[in-house]
Amino acid sequence: MKKNIENTAGLKASQIRALENLYLHRTPPQELVSEVQLDALVSVSHEIRRQVALLINRDGKIVHVIAGDAQGIVIPETPGYSARPGQLKGLRCIHTHLGGEPLSGDDLTDLALLRLDFMAAITINEDGEPDKIYPAHILPSEDGEPYEIMTPLPVRSLFMPAVSVDDLSLNFLFKDFTGTIIAIESELARNNALYKAGAGDEKALLIHVATDTKDSRASLDELEELCKTSSILVIGTAIQKRKVVDPKFVVGRGKLAELAILAIQKYASIMIFDTELTPAQIRSITDFVEMKVIDRTQLILDIFARRAKSREGKLQVELAQLKYLLPRLITRNTAMSRLTGGIGGRGPGETKL
Repeated sequence: MKKNIENTAGLKASQIRALENLYLHRTPPQELVSEVQLDALVSVSHEIRRQVALLINRDGKIVHVIAGDAQGIVIPETPGYSARPGQLKGLRCIHTHLGGEPLSGDDLTDLALLRLDFMAAITINEDGEPDKIYPAHILPSEDGEPYEIMTPLPVRSLFMPAVSVDDLSLNFLFKDFTGTIIAIESELARNNALYKAGAGDEKALLIHVATDTKDSRASLDELEELCKTSSILVIGTAIQKRKVVDPKFVVGRGKLAELAILAIQKYASIMIFDTELTPAQIRSITDFVEMKVIDRTQLILDIFARRAKSREGKLQVELAQLKYLLPRLITRNTAMSRLTGGIGGRGPGETKL
């Protein structure tokens, strides 16, 4: 079995082995986490004085072990696990908190942005024993917060079969975890179906960055018309006012996370920026959000690709698309499907060139 362990710098060989041994444990699919697995997680986290996380799939198998620092963890890319509109990622994150604190803002952002099945923080007492669990899950809602923060509980209560729970939202922690997650996903799929689009059509959130607000609305309206021409359903627009465009994330990291969560809540499959993104910007954005990202130029090239009729015309458009994409292909393999291929995979396609 391949053992993916993030951030082992500074750890002793025995501590790394303890992290690797976490892969030996398995959780029954209907349970959030097994008691043996949780005790092993807490033990190694207490020893190395870092937050440690497990990414567990719906079969109860560990996909990743992550060693963070004392304040937080960074969830890596997970090839093979993606969250399309109306779906969850198929992974739950169970991690430790060393200071007795509840779920952090970063934890909740990861839950919403990555569309995790579940997020839970396990606190550790002074004796190195698990104390409380702070749980949260995605909420199938288009308004308000995209997640529900549940009532914290003593960790040991998870493993007491006769426990009485007053909060109905916590029942699935004790009865059928996987069944309830699938029910949440079914509700997300039903909500997704409310946004009608033709077969194979995209649903887009349009983003305009305004350094001069005079022509912002007109430019965004024009982009909306371009989307209609390309058979894209626009589910929302956003105008971000900035003195200068962020050189890495265009709208800034925090605002990008907010917009990405909004796009997910509205079941968008693509984000379209009303500007031309540099290769560095589009790489940064596609590494940060798990959906397709294009700019105005790529949208216009897509329209030409749809309208070209002659063989020469089609070749000229494809050449223009390839020239535009060339400097944007220097990126990680997992981001390719979010970077290339135009709308719905038209044009040169999503093959790494």
